[in-house]
Amino acid sequence: MAASGGRASSAPLVGRDNEPTIFELSRPGRASWQLPTTKVPETPLEALVAPEHRRAAPVDVAEVSERDLVGHFTRLSHRQYSVDLGAYPLGSCTMKYNPKVCDAVAALPGLASVHPAAPAALAQGWLATLVALEAALCELAGMAAATLQPAAGAAGELTGLLLMRAHDEARGERRRRVIIPDSAHGTNPASVTLGGYETTTVRSDERGLVDLEALRAVLDTDVAGMMLTNPNTLGLFEEDIAEIARCVHEVGGLMYYDGANLNAILGVVRPGDMGFDIVHLNLHKTFATPHGGGGPGAGPVAVAEHLVEFLPGPRPVRLDSEDGEARYGWHTPERSIGRVHGWHGNALVLARALAYIEVHGADGLHKVAERAVLNANWIRERLSSTFDVAFDRPCMHEVVFSAAALHKRTGASAHDVAKGLIEEGFHPPTVAFPLIVEDALMVEPTETESYETLVALAEALERVAARAQEGTLEGSPRTTPVRRVDEARAARTLVATFDARR
Repeated sequence: MAASGGRASSAPLVGRDNEPTIFELSRPGRASWQLPTTKVPETPLEALVAPEHRRAAPVDVAEVSERDLVGHFTRLSHRQYSVDLGAYPLGSCTMKYNPKVCDAVAALPGLASVHPAAPAALAQGWLATLVALEAALCELAGMAAATLQPAAGAAGELTGLLLMRAHDEARGERRRRVIIPDSAHGTNPASVTLGGYETTTVRSDERGLVDLEALRAVLDTDVAGMMLTNPNTLGLFEEDIAEIARCVHEVGGLMYYDGANLNAILGVVRPGDMGFDIVHLNLHKTFATPHGGGGPGAGPVAVAEHLVEFLPGPRPVRLDSEDGEARYGWHTPERSIGRVHGWHGNALVLARALAYIEVHGADGLHKVAERAVLNANWIRERLSSTFDVAFDRPCMHEVVFSAAALHKRTGASAHDVAKGLIEEGFHPPTVAFPLIVEDALMVEPTETESYETLVALAEALERVAARAQEGTLEGSPRTTPVRRVDEARAARTLVATFDARR
């Protein structure tokens, strides 16, 4: 749309490495769209906006043709990497391909066009969908009931901690501490603090698992619970999980399952059977709904029977009816902790997740876990002579390498390896995490990548390591539109707008 903000300048150079900003393409008088004329009489600005709220000059917007506008944003989109372009091996994050059938389901008018404030009588299809999803998630987690409200994994964590507090208060207790392992996600201690507890960290042993003796040493009756991911953030299954749960329960604490790594055990073993009382589930990881860039996400929280009365409300439920017809409504548990979301969760993300579950079925979800574990162990074996394996034993869905030895030999760190991989056409893996592994490279190939893609990724990492040995990796990437940047400085001195330094 035309406006008065165009700035004339010499012709910008348009190309792969020299894409101008939209303002540099702007020329006065150009327009991509014209509003149609209307018969509505014009109202003087003075009658609409008080003087103190009026701008002194028109908004400075770009004036470009439709052709230039479409070309500009299409070229920018071609610079982006996504799960539709190739492997996205971010360890701990589970960035995997999203089946298009899930997008089709979420776009159905009967789902996408319903207002969240619609009364239950006019949203029976949605309520049936949410009830079905809750039942499926509870079956997979081994839990009794769930809330679908939390909008992401971290929101699920906070919800779990609030449920833990409600449980304490119902028993007339005010416990102080929550235990987390030293390999935990950074959101765990943050959620503990937001939940009003203190964090107690327990070390990992030489196996990369929770040190049982260290755990027993910090357990007493002021422990509200323990937050644990299984497989843990080192990609290893906690072999002593039954004993860990017994010890925590013995002092009256609750076991909280961080569901970030559920895709490694999906359909094989259930957190509830391991002894967990609270389970949060990252639908945007395990069940292939869109992920990254801050959302959208979903982090439902499922609980064992003794915590159902504290769940956030309202919850979608099936109602009793005299004629036997399925009818649905909303119910808030008597001792509910209240809402944790403005409405009922990121509903279209929830619909995608149910579609994913229904398409796969029980046998397909089991295969998800098997393929995720197989792919990660293939990568571990293939690259074990290129990078050190932090804990050299069979892993689950992800494997943690260390570039420390390579760094000492060549000066090239895990960060340099990640930057070099960009030049190979792959998104880098997670670097510098978990914090207990020096110069960590955390790779999660996910179950959606083929053998051919795994080979290509492994070969690319081998070439990057060879470049490190040759001394040619420093300063990478050099062949991309955006070269090596100082991320720390960029974050601390962010230039938020194009014209901030004019």
